[in-house]
Amino acid sequence: MKTVEKQAHIRLDEKDRPWIDDTNVKVIEVALDHLGYGWNAETIQENHPNLSLAQVYAALAWYYDHQTDMDAEIARQDKRIQALRDAAAPSPLQRRLAASRRSK
Repeated sequence: MKTVEKQAHIRLDEKDRPWIDDTNVKVIEVALDHLGYGWNAETIQENHPNLSLAQVYAALAWYYDHQTDMDAEIARQDKRIQALRDAAAPSPLQRRLAASRRSK
């Protein structure tokens, strides 16, 4: 039997991904704002006015309580995104910019 830890403002979906209750915001999104931009909870809340400060703090607490797993998921997502970028053909704008650089 799986033990489910309870934390206010956080719910797990069917794939055990943590989400902020009553929103369409994943905990990982708040963690990435914190890690990527260096934002504190108040700044994250200012940039996500649909979240309460309590929800932001709960998401950050979840991140730090599960940091190893969350960091591994961030790395997996980053690797997947990079693979998609590498496999994608250049956009028309990228082709024009590359042609412009070659002609200079």
